[in-house]
Amino acid sequence: MDNPGPMVVFATPGMLHAGLSLAIFKKWAPNPSNMVIMPGYCVQGTVGHKILNGAKKIDFENRTSVEVNLSVEYMSFSAHADAKGIMQLVRHCEPKNVLLVHGENAKMDFLRQKIMQHTMGAATPPAPAPPLAPPLAPTTSAKTEDTPAAKKQKVLHGVLIMKNNSMKILGVNEAWGELGLVSHQLRFTERIEVEHIGPVQALTSSLHTLLSQKLGAAQVQVVSEYQLSVADSVVINIQDDNDDPGKNILLSWTHQDEALGSKLLEIIKANYKK
Repeated sequence: MDNPGPMVVFATPGMLHAGLSLAIFKKWAPNPSNMVIMPGYCVQGTVGHKILNGAKKIDFENRTSVEVNLSVEYMSFSAHADAKGIMQLVRHCEPKNVLLVHGENAKMDFLRQKIMQHTMGAATPPAPAPPLAPPLAPTTSAKTEDTPAAKKQKVLHGVLIMKNNSMKILGVNEAWGELGLVSHQLRFTERIEVEHIGPVQALTSSLHTLLSQKLGAAQVQVVSEYQLSVADSVVINIQDDNDDPGKNILLSWTHQDEALGSKLLEIIKANYKK
């Protein structure tokens, strides 16, 4: 956007509400020699909607503003045109050649014939592209071990990293360190109100016995009189409100343990929910 001389820039998003298009607009809007062409519908409240309605000054959240001195034009252009819309564009532009780049072969061939009938020019469907091979030799390979008894497909979870002219497949945790990133854990918490008269320890013990029977004793550990741990990642906390004869069970799990969290939620609701 700082290059000298005249230019045409295609930038997204089209409504000027964020990203590169908004950054360019802020820099170029004060100059009356510039022009912005809005290619389609703009949602109310966006910068694009404001300038299409004649706004000469745009205020932003960080208490800055931009004077709008450039020209503003609107072009109704749909990114999802059908064959009729494409033919209208061809008739309007009168191109010497048309290259069709996307679509089903039969439908593209039909459209190609229509275009050639109208323009008497060439309309070319995309040829099958040869396979592209990256000019890189992988430094490590991924292998999955299998036994003759287990023949079903397995899913490999990993991260492909292209760095320093090499390509590696790493585990998720290894990839964080390789890229110098810090992982963030997303947890879900469900609050279940239960009817239980008596001390918290009794509910904790009852819940421990139930889950041990359903999941296996090795999976469930008692952390304290108010807390259980399941599979070392799912946490169950019990809240005791002295003003309420009931109790609250807080079930918390990570997005990796969604299946286990859902199963525990069903068990607890089936046996304790009010």
